[in-house]
Amino acid sequence: MAANTQTGMVLVSHVPEIVAGITKLIRQVAPDVALTTAGGTSDGDIGTDATHILQAIDANPATDLMVFYDLGSAKMNLDLVTDMTDKPLHRYDVAFVEGAYTCAALLQAGDSRAEIEKQLAPLKIK
Repeated sequence: MAANTQTGMVLVSHVPEIVAGITKLIRQVAPDVALTTAGGTSDGDIGTDATHILQAIDANPATDLMVFYDLGSAKMNLDLVTDMTDKPLHRYDVAFVEGAYTCAALLQAGDSRAEIEKQLAPLKIK
């Protein structure tokens, strides 16, 4: 089954190498999923910033985005950019690696966002 081309993914991490590694892992099972990342700040430092995250959102060709992040300040910056884009952002408070990998594999298989969200529920961080 073909990947869902309307739904894509954005990964946000404080460390560029983390999103690079997760992307490498995801590409093994989901080569066709629209995936963009914001690793580190816009100037390459450790951390996150709204500008870098918005660039990753804008660069993603999908019209609906499932967004995964690593730490609380990334979540705060995602909240900031929500009003700066017309693309629907669906943020998931789940284990970062496991959640992103699960989502990508299921998107590749053609599952709907609703079905994927059922699979992500046990990975929720409380």
